Amino acid sequence: MEQQEWIRIFQAEIETLNRKEHTWHLEFDESIVPNNPNMGWKTYLRKTSARFSCNSCKRSWPSNLVMVVFHMRLMNGQGTVKVRPLRQNCKRCPNAQMVKPSVESDNIEVLMENLMVKIRIKCYQEDLGEQNKMPRNLDVKSPHEPGHCEGCKLGICTKQ
Repeated sequence: MEQQEWIRIFQAEIETLNRKEHTWHLEFDESIVPNNPNMGWKTYLRKTSARFSCNSCKRSWPSNLVMVVFHMRLMNGQGTVKVRPLRQNCKRCPNAQMVKPSVESDNIEVLMENLMVKIRIKCYQEDLGEQNKMPRNLDVKSPHEPGHCEGCKLGICTKQ
């Protein structure tokens, strides 16, 4: 299960914070709105690369423009990160449903490394400047299609 891989990598990366007095956990939440976090939560948006597979025709495609939404909060020694990888749908199937991305482990690691920097800046007020490690790109043969991208529809895709 890919979610378990995200959680495993998150737990390994959270150790790098060296904040033994705080516990952190990661949860998937399809209901979080990219630029509208609940009170007390901070937002982090990041682009990665992933593969998609249509549930109807089984066609698969790569994308280097997959947006991932993180909301984070540290309260009373408990840190929570909510994550929502944004979806795409098949351009060949009429009324195709949106499908979740499949992100490879090395790109999950890059996401989590960048997330740790944002946690340190946004939750611990550390001044680290801009530090963004880039994901490994996939070989994409066709252009990004905003009509099939949840990130574009929400107005947060980096293509727009």
